[in-house]
Amino acid sequence: MQEKLSIWSLIVDASFIVQLLMLAMLIASFLSWVMIFQRRSVIRAAIRSMREFEERFWSGADLGQLYREVSQNPNEDCGVENIFRAGLKEFTRLTHQGKAHPDVVMNGVQRSMRVAIAREEEKLEKHLPFLATVGSTTPYMGLFGTVWGIMNSFRGLATMHTATISVVAPGIAEALITTAIGLFAAIPAVIAFNRFTAQSESLMSNYETFADEFSSILYRRVHAL
Repeated sequence: MQEKLSIWSLIVDASFIVQLLMLAMLIASFLSWVMIFQRRSVIRAAIRSMREFEERFWSGADLGQLYREVSQNPNEDCGVENIFRAGLKEFTRLTHQGKAHPDVVMNGVQRSMRVAIAREEEKLEKHLPFLATVGSTTPYMGLFGTVWGIMNSFRGLATMHTATISVVAPGIAEALITTAIGLFAAIPAVIAFNRFTAQSESLMSNYETFADEFSSILYRRVHAL
């Protein structure tokens, strides 16, 4: 009885529909874990590089020298660096065109930094929709497998004259396995999605704050020209 109800034997003896659901959920779980580790690495690198760049930026370094340094060795993981380079590049281009109006210069700078911020947001939110999809759909896939397994159990009972636990146990166990696999895939995906979303929103808030502060610096500079 114990051998018949082993996890592996239940999976092997399950119906084709249930096996297909299990395979799909396991693949989704594997892919979600790959993306969890990848997103974790990306966000950690973004946080670390942001702190390092802001320390250099607010240390009183010359902006022109800092721009040349980061342009020679750009760090694509650093969102604030990308925003800084985009803003100062546009500022330099517009101010070198001649007597450009300060408002025209600042509008161009802010527009350039908004584009850079949008690109950083796209980087941070990459693969998050997939995690959300896994977290929301795999429990229902497991529930469908559960319903299917219980249906098979009752169909087996209909052909039996005597109902015993040995008759219904395999179908119910099969149903519970699909539920467990669905939860196994969904729970880490939901936790990771919520965590990465919160971290991404925090980073985006820091990027926007930096862009506003940098705009103020350039605003004072363009009016001093």
